Amino acid sequence: MSRILLWSPWFGRRADEPGSALFRGLHLRLTFWYSGVVVLALAACGIVLYFALQDLTLGSVRSTLGDWTAFQTQEWLRTPPRVCGTTNRGPSEGGQRPTGPNSFAQPARPPAPLPVYSACFDLQGRLLAVAPQAPGSDNGTPQAFLDASLAAKAAASGTATDTVETGQDAGAVLRMATIVRDPNTGESLGVAQVGQSVELQIDTLRLVRSLLLLLIVLASLGSVAGGLLLADRALQPARLAFARQQAFIADASHQLRTPLTILRADAEVLLRNRDQLAPEDAELLEDIVAETAHMDGLATSLLSLARLDSGQVHLEHEVIDLSELAADVGKRVMMLAAENNLNVGQQLASRALLLGDHQAVEQAALILVENALKYTPSGGSVTLKTEASDGRASFVVEDTGAGMPPEQIAHIGERFYRGDPNRSRSSKGTGLGLAIAHRIATAHGGTLELQSTPGKGTRAILSFPTGGARG
Repeated sequence: MSRILLWSPWFGRRADEPGSALFRGLHLRLTFWYSGVVVLALAACGIVLYFALQDLTLGSVRSTLGDWTAFQTQEWLRTPPRVCGTTNRGPSEGGQRPTGPNSFAQPARPPAPLPVYSACFDLQGRLLAVAPQAPGSDNGTPQAFLDASLAAKAAASGTATDTVETGQDAGAVLRMATIVRDPNTGESLGVAQVGQSVELQIDTLRLVRSLLLLLIVLASLGSVAGGLLLADRALQPARLAFARQQAFIADASHQLRTPLTILRADAEVLLRNRDQLAPEDAELLEDIVAETAHMDGLATSLLSLARLDSGQVHLEHEVIDLSELAADVGKRVMMLAAENNLNVGQQLASRALLLGDHQAVEQAALILVENALKYTPSGGSVTLKTEASDGRASFVVEDTGAGMPPEQIAHIGERFYRGDPNRSRSSKGTGLGLAIAHRIATAHGGTLELQSTPGKGTRAILSFPTGGARG
């Protein structure tokens, strides 16, 4: 079943101005696009800045670890296979034999601003040798650094990098592992692994990330506020043009009604002497009467809609019983229903009260009933219902017509939209009825909702708050 809420009340600035619903939608869309572009631009800049800073801060550490990896590889080749030795100098200063079978001395003066941890593994991930302490530090090598998982990855792929958390020892440590090969035979000898604390860099990146997120959130809120203001100012000329257009439509409709009424009256007077007219002349006069009646109805609808849009219609505030109003509407359309072999049923609540303009609400209800009669085939039925619950009084019209698919019901209520003309017995109409009904509903703080199931019928719900109307 297709279901759409065509209109809902808007309580706020410009709620009663001409085209308020149209401009409200444009206002929100302009604000969304403006703020969306700003947020996306800031997010893109923030991401680029964050990763550039990450590469800058961690790049120097990776470079240092690369130098130490190359140095440890050279020392591995100069020492027995089960021992990974280094010198008491840096990677560029030569070396000496290790001090023991499972440990090796590290340079007393490291070529790095922070301690560098070193260890060697065989191809099965067994620890062969480890530095007794990181160069430049009195602390031992953290146990988390000696985990063999990275060495296993390096043994399979040739090189691997990761970051481990060592807790209170050194915080986050960036590890780099590289497989060591015999330069003559190409045989894999083991894995040399080095690492350095990057806790300071990680803390800096966390702070930068938090600041960037905060900046994006604040900028987003600011862009929404600025977007609302800019969109409002951008739409001011359009609002003025639309208001002038509505005023022109109202004036033109008002001026057209008088000559149309005179033209129709003159044609009807001539038709009184039909016997003295040629048959073709009488048919022409009948066409004139029918078309002037149609044009008069169109002018009246345009005038009513223009006045409703501009807020020039004064709404009375009186107690209305929707059940009594529905019964009156049913009596008024009974003859039309009988002519088209339609059954009109009623299911009225005992009391469905609201405060509003009786004539306007009756006009809206009559529009819905006439539409149901127009689009229900002969032999069908139209049911009028009233409901009262949760502080709202509703007038419901159900028919057994052909119904409407979702792509059509989404446009129902647009001005001059007629939908599929094959659905009705007559193609005559202005396409303004539901537009007028919606303006009456919104003027009373109510809503107009359509529900339709193709092949089964349509349900129109005119709902009002029981508190009162806005006139």
